[in-house]
Amino acid sequence: MKTWQGKRYWLIGASEGLGRETAKLLSRAGAEVIVSARSEDRLKSLVEECPGKASYVTVDVSDREAVEAAAKEVGDIDGMVYLAGVYWPMKASEWDNEKADLMGEINYLGASRCVGAVIGNMLARGQGHIVLTGSLSGFRGLPGAIGYSASKAGLMALAESMQADLRTSPVQVQVINPGFIKTRLTEKNDFNMPFIMEPEEAAREFVEHMNTDEFKKSFPLVFSWVFRLSQFMPDWMYYRLFGTKYQD
Repeated sequence: MKTWQGKRYWLIGASEGLGRETAKLLSRAGAEVIVSARSEDRLKSLVEECPGKASYVTVDVSDREAVEAAAKEVGDIDGMVYLAGVYWPMKASEWDNEKADLMGEINYLGASRCVGAVIGNMLARGQGHIVLTGSLSGFRGLPGAIGYSASKAGLMALAESMQADLRTSPVQVQVINPGFIKTRLTEKNDFNMPFIMEPEEAAREFVEHMNTDEFKKSFPLVFSWVFRLSQFMPDWMYYRLFGTKYQD
């Protein structure tokens, strides 16, 4: 169990959904939260909703200089939580370069930029906590998930590489892989979403894991088994079960 009282946490991608609810939970637990996203109005309203000390810094994670400037403005922190993400359902036969680029830019490269902006100072100070948000869709390629599945897989591999390097360091690394959460992103889906969660429920799972010393968490638990077990399936079985038939 961690002591949140008096800790400073920078949450990036906190204006909506999971990020917004996670910020409120951490604030309620006693942490000072600094929330970031592009939407100043939504950040202002979030700061007002937080019960504890809270402030905001706007940032566009697609801009490395803006990320580094925001990190300097935020100052010394005990933890950084990356929750920013964009999503559009996309089949390989309906490829949209602009949207595919944005998913890679925000979901993976944005996380890399934010880690790079804070990790040096954390190591120099001898303390830190970095939390990255993966996805169950990152365990193996899925139909209709061009851009999103790959970007989340990249982010999850980033976290694993960081853990390999830093597991005995004073900086704790965690990656949390949620399933479907009821947000503006999942509203774009026109298919059944098993075990879909409300943002408040997902945030409780998120913060519960942050409160541990464990590296990885995937939830909802039962649903996550499907994705984790799929990694052990031979290709012929996996694509027969999860693949779709091409329609000209």
